[in-house]
Amino acid sequence: MLKRIAQIVLICSISSVLTAGELAVRGSVEDIIEDVYRQLLEVGEVDYEELQEELMEFSLEPIDLNHTTESELLRLRFLSPQQVDAILLYAYKHPFETLDELDLIPELQPYEVRNLKAFVSVKSKEFDNQMNFREVFQDAKHELLARVDVRNIEHFENDPVYGQFKYKFNYRNRVQFGAGLSRNAGAPAKDMSYGAYLQLNDIAPHVHTVVAGNYQAFFGQGLVLNSGFHMGKSSYVLTAGNAPEGLKKYTSASRAALHGVGTTLEFGDITRLKTEISALYGMSRSNDSAWKHTIGANLTFKHRRLKFGLTAIENLYSDSMRYYYENAAYNQNYFRGDRQAVLGLNFRYNHGWFDLFGEVAAAQNQKWGAGTEIGCRFLPVSDVGWVVLYRYYSPTFDNTLGYGFSETSRINDEHGVYLGAEIKRLKNWRFELYGDAFRFSGQKYGIKYAPSWGYDAMAQADWMPQHDWSMSWRLRAREKGKKALYSFRYQFNWQSGGWKLRTEANANLKNDTTHTLTYGISAHQDIQYAFANVPIVLQLRLQGFDVRNWDNRIYTYENDVLYAFSIPATYGTGGRFYLNLPQLALYLRISETIYSKSWASKRDIPQYRTDIHLLLRATL
Repeated sequence: MLKRIAQIVLICSISSVLTAGELAVRGSVEDIIEDVYRQLLEVGEVDYEELQEELMEFSLEPIDLNHTTESELLRLRFLSPQQVDAILLYAYKHPFETLDELDLIPELQPYEVRNLKAFVSVKSKEFDNQMNFREVFQDAKHELLARVDVRNIEHFENDPVYGQFKYKFNYRNRVQFGAGLSRNAGAPAKDMSYGAYLQLNDIAPHVHTVVAGNYQAFFGQGLVLNSGFHMGKSSYVLTAGNAPEGLKKYTSASRAALHGVGTTLEFGDITRLKTEISALYGMSRSNDSAWKHTIGANLTFKHRRLKFGLTAIENLYSDSMRYYYENAAYNQNYFRGDRQAVLGLNFRYNHGWFDLFGEVAAAQNQKWGAGTEIGCRFLPVSDVGWVVLYRYYSPTFDNTLGYGFSETSRINDEHGVYLGAEIKRLKNWRFELYGDAFRFSGQKYGIKYAPSWGYDAMAQADWMPQHDWSMSWRLRAREKGKKALYSFRYQFNWQSGGWKLRTEANANLKNDTTHTLTYGISAHQDIQYAFANVPIVLQLRLQGFDVRNWDNRIYTYENDVLYAFSIPATYGTGGRFYLNLPQLALYLRISETIYSKSWASKRDIPQYRTDIHLLLRATL
């Protein structure tokens, strides 16, 4: 069956009217996105689908360096705040003529410039916020996506088909509209998820952003309002505690952070005094029975190197908040009630090599609770950087719409200090290191005693002697609740002509409270070939694994169809392979996991798992 499907799709692929050059550009962008994924692979609370879609959109409609903002550039994820400041300062003093001028910015390394060029452009120096509606519809880009997945065929007794349909409209990143719906495998038609969004940027004087439908909001460090992506601990060490601020659309049809409307108005100039006023209304589902209505506002002042902001929200619940495990010890300080106010003050002062930032917040609970996140980045020279971040969330501080730098998925009852460093002084070498120590005064989920403490430390070295090959090593040690996990990753990349090879090996060792040692081992080989005269790209992975315990599970990034992600948790003993056929119009992915017969029989599960993903894309 799989062989027959592969033959049919291969014939359809050859008949697509595409060029090898278009595929080469798309392949380069996907390589960069894949690198971003790998650096964030062990970060919790990341919406990978939204992240990939956002980066892919920037590749199709690049950011204009002469007319961009701090928030827009920070959405690229791999840029630090200092690098963003350097780009904006360069554009302010003398607007970009060509992308090659990025090489003149000392804060950017050659490989960072190479990545950046895939998502930015240089357009006219002058900017006119007046729009002709006829021009909007004539010059806009339309995109239609239809996706069908047949998931876990051997396990599903009923319908194993997942379906998704999306339409997207984009006029120069100033007018963006989209709608979509999706249906989970095995779910009845009435349980279909659907949503739509509209975002308008710079449509009139002083009107910076207008959003409606599904959208995200983020201000300060996110302690009051963070319904979107937030950088936590990752190999992008200097981005800790950093995220793009403001309002933006949310494109996923499966779920949305907020449903409603919001707007941001701008007055003045940053060289004197720039004022931004944001107001929003949104609703979201808190649990199976209660809806949450949120009313919020933010007031931000910017003057040269100083930024100061105030954020306030009021959450109104349709029913008093309840939890599935109401009497569990770990949730006794979670918010309860039908109304909650949250207030916060955030700031940032940047003096070139010195960058101070933070937020102080208070949340209404059974008792008012306080949350604090304060950090500082030091860049004495362009190729050495340090960051220190202190956080304290009191036991009674709890805010379901907030998310800051934290060891857990909830900013509640935590005290910690994070220290990170990035060193790029040696030619062709890059080193990233961080250490994080934290303490919980009360009981946490999965930890049977209180108080408790833990640590998380990581060291990574990247060697890039040539443009066509590189190597990377990562060591990480974590301990929480007297359970320790030590992990290692090695990666080798090589490319030449149409060939790309990636070899990766992962191993870990876990030690629990009973001093029982368990291990996990996984290795895979990626092979990619882009045909020179035929618009076809083949991506193949072969993987073997031996992971003895669920706590030893190993996450690996896999290529998938456009705007989709696949990061399976490898567990058990066996092997896995997938074949991906990406194109600009047609995408096909076939994957299969084969468990050892003895391991599968002990757990009474099928020995095989097969998944098929198919995506059709039409653009205008």
